[in-house]
Amino acid sequence: MPFDEPDFAQRVRERDPDAIRDVVHAYLSHLVRAARAAGLSAEEADDVAQATCMTFIDTAPRFEGRSHVRTWLFGIMYRKIQEARRAIKRSDSMDDIDAIMESRFDEKGAWSRPPRAVDMDAYRSEIRDRIGDCLGTVPDRQRSAFVMKEIEGLKTDEICNIMEVSVTNLGVLLHRARNRLRECLEGKGIRDASAEM
Repeated sequence: MPFDEPDFAQRVRERDPDAIRDVVHAYLSHLVRAARAAGLSAEEADDVAQATCMTFIDTAPRFEGRSHVRTWLFGIMYRKIQEARRAIKRSDSMDDIDAIMESRFDEKGAWSRPPRAVDMDAYRSEIRDRIGDCLGTVPDRQRSAFVMKEIEGLKTDEICNIMEVSVTNLGVLLHRARNRLRECLEGKGIRDASAEM
């Protein structure tokens, strides 16, 4: 990828179609995966990834190249996720409880979609699902830090730049996220949760 070439930032600023296409193709799947890991549904994650790419294109003339283009994209996505969460909270606060209950039970009062039984001898895919579930219990900022560091593999300085926190604060966020995940996973019957993360 030409992202580290000296003239690449200039090509992005000029909205060179090849440069923009290369960035979107290289990182779109990462954006969707990170948005899903941040707790958004598949549809919401797709929307956030698309909105991130659109904002990237709109703001390309301001890209100075001082940070990696990936950092720029994840910074945009981080803000888009915050916007999506605010919209979801507004929407959830307006949900009619009767409609919610009706969607979960049939006319006879039986589950239309019964809750899944917890299987203590889960396979690895089940453990990944449980990690995803447990990520939902982690506060937003801690979860975002964890996803960027552990799932997307961003560097510490990139995450600090995106989240506008110090290295020490990032360390605290990651420590708390890992502890919360470990406690959640152990509560779900995964004894050595730290080995799974």
